[in-house]
Formats: sequence, structure tokens, C-alpha cells
Amino acid sequence: MSINPIVLSIPIYFILIVIEWVVDASQKKKRYQLGDVIANIGCGITEQATAILSKVVLIAIYTYIYTHFKLWEVPHTWYWAVVLFIAVDFFYYWAHRKSHEINLFWVGHVVHHQSEDYNLSVALRQGTFQKFFTAPFFWPLAILGFDPIWFLLASAFVTLYQFWIHTQYIDKMGWFEYVFNTPSHHRVHHGRDEKYLDKNHAGTFIIWDRIFGTFKEEEETPNFGVTTQLQTFNPINATLIPFKELGKKIQSVSGFSNKLKAVFYGPGWNPMTKELSPEITHKYTVQYTSYLIVYISILFLEIIAFSAALLFNSKSLSNPEILSFTGVLLFTMWSVGNLADNKSYAMWIEIGRVLVIVFFWFIFQIGKYNDWEIWGLSAIFVSLFLLALIIPKKEFSKG
Repeated sequence: MSINPIVLSIPIYFILIVIEWVVDASQKKKRYQLGDVIANIGCGITEQATAILSKVVLIAIYTYIYTHFKLWEVPHTWYWAVVLFIAVDFFYYWAHRKSHEINLFWVGHVVHHQSEDYNLSVALRQGTFQKFFTAPFFWPLAILGFDPIWFLLASAFVTLYQFWIHTQYIDKMGWFEYVFNTPSHHRVHHGRDEKYLDKNHAGTFIIWDRIFGTFKEEEETPNFGVTTQLQTFNPINATLIPFKELGKKIQSVSGFSNKLKAVFYGPGWNPMTKELSPEITHKYTVQYTSYLIVYISILFLEIIAFSAALLFNSKSLSNPEILSFTGVLLFTMWSVGNLADNKSYAMWIEIGRVLVIVFFWFIFQIGKYNDWEIWGLSAIFVSLFLLALIIPKKEFSKG
């Protein structure tokens, strides 16, 4: 698919996020905080950047099933396109639901639920590994004869629909809520209160939850996030910590049967109590000085620009180039995540990052400047300049 609707929608996403953030600041609702926005968008960038190559494999599997095992070939008509969209949404419901009910799948999906705020930026917070766990749920569509390109487009539009429901600025919507997923329904889904857990898994049509018994009406504004709070704004750590926690859980139980249950039962399972009660504590926040806010903000804008360039130009890049640029992007994301957590060692990692990028551009690309190199050099000098402003001010915490 040469045109990815999700990638094309990125500028619109950011415009709407900025508008909501400005409105939030003017009304002093405090539904946005800088570190959380960095984590949310950072997780989304990480997912999209790593998907450039990984989706090739998943698409190839779907195409192979379609080519060799399809029962018939579905015609390319508008009414079959509608059927496909509904079918994709149906299978999305089950993939999403099982991502909450099976611990192995949850480690890929939990990233989306880690934010303790609820705003449009949370829609971009996606798990890098989730696609590997959910892809098999859609393979029946290949067997039924739905073309891979059509499937990708329908999946993209199911995903696009869900952006606008990540807001607290839209209240209940009357009759619309009986059939369609809405901000009110999805706020329930992101709630960590016990009565809201594992409810409203729908993508577009809330009727799936009504039919299969997982629907819950919003009664009061939920406490958002997960029952075991993350305590970091670092998007790379946010992606990897769930796997570390799953490993700890497997080690903590005895017997092969219990270890299998730790992997394939629900996230709340343990051999003592079956269910874990939600543990609500204070929201994770970090205080920044003005210089650090400026540096983090500009560095993160560099990341957004770099990732956009990577996504929009990926077709013209070789696999080694994609891997190289993705590696630089992830390293930068990890560094800005440490800054967002205000870690005592973040300054030294950021200095190391700048030096690595300087080495990368000047040693390996000298004399071969193109748009990528020019942009990279500009980013380096901006980073160095801002870093020079920050270090004398001792902006980093000592803890």
C-alpha cells in the first residue's frame, strides 16, 4: 500500500492535540503534562518507526494465506468494502479483548493504557509489539478472500476512527452511543477502577460489547491508567518494562502449570487470590525548570520531524538505512525519556547521544550531504546550543 492513511493523518493529529492542549491550559484543567505527552507520542513514534520493517513480514503472512488458502475472491465493490470494515471491526474487538484477558498479549497492549491522563495524545500511545499478538485474529479475512490492500485500508480506518474518542471534552452523545464507540465509552475502557476494568473493547461499533457482555456505562470520570503504575515517562522503558514484569511473574510462581497460567491467564491472575485489586496511588508527575522545558520541547520537535521524514521517505531507503535511522531515533527517544523523568544521569546520556550523532554524520556521511544530512547537522547544532544553556544552570536533579 503506497499511501498509509494513518501516516497521512499525522499532521492533523498534532494540530488537534495542540488545540486541545491550549484549551486545557487556558481552562486550567491540568489534563496535559509535558512528560506524559512525550511518553504518549514517543510510544507512537517508536511503534510506527519499528513497523516500517515488521509490518512487511505481517503483510507477507496475510498475503500468503490469501494467495494459497482463500475460499473465493471477494469483488471490489462499495458494499463489500462496507462488509470488510464491519468484519475488521468485529475481529478487532476480539483481538483487543483477548489483549486484556491473556497476559502474554497484555504486555504488548498495556503500553496504550499506561498514561494516567486522558487526552488526544493518548490515542498515539501504541505498543510496539502488540501487532505481533493481534495479527492472527485477522487471518480469517484472508481465508474469506479479502484482498490484502483492502484489508490494510479497512484496518487503517478502524484505527483512525479511534483517535477522536480519546478526549474528556466530549460528553455523552445520546442515540449515537448505542451503536458507536464514543469518548464516554472509551473513557471507561481506560479506567483502572475495579468496575471499569476490561470493559468496552470496541473499535468503532460498541454493539460488540453490548452483544458479548463487556459493555459498561460511564458513571463518573474514571481514574485513568493501569492498576500497577508505571512511574516513568520514558517511552522505551514503557515498552520494555511489561516484558520484565511478566518475566518476574513467571519466576515468582512454582510449578510448570502455574508458569503457563502466568503467561496465558489474565494480567490479574496469581495463584493466591485469582484477582488482584486495583491499587490507586498518586499520579506520577515530574517538575521541570524553564530551561529544561525548552530543551526537552525542542529536542522532541526534532524527534517528530525526524520520524516524519523517516515515515514519509521509507520507500526510498534501503533496509540498512532504515535500521540505522531507526536506531538513532530510538536512542534519541530513550535519551529524551530520561530527560522527561529528570534522571540524574540524563545529562551525560544526552551528551553521549549528541557525540554519537556527530560521529555518525561527520565520519560516515562527510562529503555526501543530502536532505537527511543537512537536517541532521542542523539538529545537532540546535541540541548542542541548548545543552550549553542547560548544563551551567544545573537543570538536572541529583536524585
